[in-house]
Amino acid sequence: MKIAAVIAEYNPFHNGHLYQLDTIRRSAGADYIIVVMSGDFVQRGAPAIMDKYDRCRVALACGADAVFELPVYFSLGSAEYFAHGAVSLLDRLGTIDILHFGSECGDIGLLSKCADILANETDEYRHSLSIYLKEGKSFPLARSEAVKTVSPNLSGFEAAGIFSSPNNILALEYIKALKQRKSPITPLTVKRKGADFHSDTLSDECLPSASAIRKSLSDASDDRDYVRLTKHVPDACLEALQKNTLLFQSDFSKILLYKLTQVIDFEGGFSRFYDIGNELSNTIAANVMAFTSLEEFAYLCKSRNYTYTRICRALMHILLDMTQDNADLLKADDCCGYARLLGFRSKSSKDGLLSLIKKNSSIPIITSPAKGLRQLNGSALISLKADIHAANIYEGIKAQKKASPVPPRNELTREIIKLNF
Repeated sequence: MKIAAVIAEYNPFHNGHLYQLDTIRRSAGADYIIVVMSGDFVQRGAPAIMDKYDRCRVALACGADAVFELPVYFSLGSAEYFAHGAVSLLDRLGTIDILHFGSECGDIGLLSKCADILANETDEYRHSLSIYLKEGKSFPLARSEAVKTVSPNLSGFEAAGIFSSPNNILALEYIKALKQRKSPITPLTVKRKGADFHSDTLSDECLPSASAIRKSLSDASDDRDYVRLTKHVPDACLEALQKNTLLFQSDFSKILLYKLTQVIDFEGGFSRFYDIGNELSNTIAANVMAFTSLEEFAYLCKSRNYTYTRICRALMHILLDMTQDNADLLKADDCCGYARLLGFRSKSSKDGLLSLIKKNSSIPIITSPAKGLRQLNGSALISLKADIHAANIYEGIKAQKKASPVPPRNELTREIIKLNF
């Protein structure tokens, strides 16, 4: 039995994702595909367009055999922390043979050579990186220059955009995490096809980007162009998008402003929150009274040292009460201390996939958040509570956005998604 894994957001699931799952079955010869998927908040510092249960259901309908949730402290982390959290979870399941991911370069050998340098930071590399950062270079460019300095014979990584293209960067972090853990999981990559990761324009000539799909859906009117999306997303995703109340960053503006004004006068300001030092805390505090929306506020705080995405993540950390102390504790405790199962296909369960995972996993498999609260302790309990809190805030905003507001669904009562095929 060969088991492959994918780390994803599926925000939303599109034909590029379907191509990847088909490739894993066809080319990698995988019998089963496990997905570790971000929960209700994603790595660019935003709410997912649909909640994790609907996105899980779509993933299962399109070829995944089981979906586990990536805890919010990692789903809202930097590329490095996002990757290390997901790889920690997969490695500790004890059953994964392959980690499969897309990349712009599609060259696993080149990616692995670069990841080797990052995973085994020498004094020379650290010194070079420090020099280039002090010269004012961005972190991706500084890393690229440092690698060139310590490995002058390594060629091709600049032309391939290894340190600048988003999927390449995540690929590096996945491989680096596997190497640092001495994991038996084999990394495999497929060259990303279609539109650029950041493209916000849908083209009928190529596979879409999730950014372009979200942009096409962001119109506040009810007359969204779902017909055009039929060319870009599987039927299961299109149906889910049509029936759902979709959420965007702007939907969280009011609650964020409340949180910012609530915290601003506390001693230390915002510096106690995850990934927010004194400098960024002061920047946020200085601009609070100019707040108009989440997006505009992030642009207002943006600077040479802090990208728009970094600011958005920081704001979500504040909104969700995610502290630096808790993040440090999770890092010290090997990241993921549990695996929350969101859903599975019944055939996979009957074939023994879930039994195999439970038998080999070194961490608890959580099938009910309420039971998980009684089962876990320490940093794992802190992480699960953060997941539940994030889900309840997401559901609260979603419930109030409906045409006829309804009471929000309690995360503690949510059940596992089971698809009967």
